[in-house]
Amino acid sequence: MTDWRTVTNTLVDNLGTGLVSLIVGVAPETIIRWTKGTSANPREANERRMREAFRIYLELAATDSPHTVRAWFMGSNPELGNDSPAEALSEDRFKEVFAAARSFQA
Repeated sequence: MTDWRTVTNTLVDNLGTGLVSLIVGVAPETIIRWTKGTSANPREANERRMREAFRIYLELAATDSPHTVRAWFMGSNPELGNDSPAEALSEDRFKEVFAAARSFQA
């Protein structure tokens, strides 16, 4: 399993602090503390959102540019009721987002 700081830094480097903050449901300042290792690991629900987002990010980044993947996370998605994947992840709709990611890759 990938360590917490690597997960956090990868997402922040590629999606940005604001988008990661939206996905996880914490303040941007908390995300920054996680990247620096100056804050304790998150609560279980927040860590799950972050790890699911990381898994989806890695899957999409294997075939698309980081810029394209970031745009996908932010964009309105008809398969998610026109919510963005980031919004859907923040609501713990993991299976729906994975299905939308696979459809995007196809």
